[in-house]
Amino acid sequence: MLLIPSVKECHNDKYSAIKPIKLMVGYDGSPNSHTALDIAFCIAHQTHLASKIEVKVEAVYVLEEQIINSDGYSYHRLKSPEKSVELENMGSNLPILETTFKTTALTQSKPEKADKILWQARNLAGEWQSYFQSHLRFGNLCTELQKVVELEAADALFLGCQSINHPLIERLDSDFPCPVLGIPTCLD
Repeated sequence: MLLIPSVKECHNDKYSAIKPIKLMVGYDGSPNSHTALDIAFCIAHQTHLASKIEVKVEAVYVLEEQIINSDGYSYHRLKSPEKSVELENMGSNLPILETTFKTTALTQSKPEKADKILWQARNLAGEWQSYFQSHLRFGNLCTELQKVVELEAADALFLGCQSINHPLIERLDSDFPCPVLGIPTCLD
């Protein structure tokens, strides 16, 4: 399901070398983002079987800062963008995605939670026997998604959103550097 169309034109030269396709997935471990990742792996697998074109799937996760409120739940707020720069300079190849989510207070440390979420994504990649890379980022979700999409020259971004009215889609720039795809509501 197309949520944001591509603003750039597709220039296809039938004599040019076929380059690998890159699919990015905003992943946070939620059922909808898991479905988006599964769809991306399915597309990658079927495309490779039908055409022998290599399709790379990359997950992006944005880690947020926890804030405990009076009802005993922790809400996550994004960390400062400076942390992302430090990780990039250390040569880490980690993922990006941001969403607001609610969890029981302090049941897991932030690194343990990020590691568990990325482990789930890696296992799904293993099931599909697909090329997989992940990116861990700190900062504003929309900014970090756009940075990774541009850095990796992604051909499409999959999100677990089911509507153009989703708050994340409304926050993304209308001239996002690649098409943004969501999951159909029939997959609930």
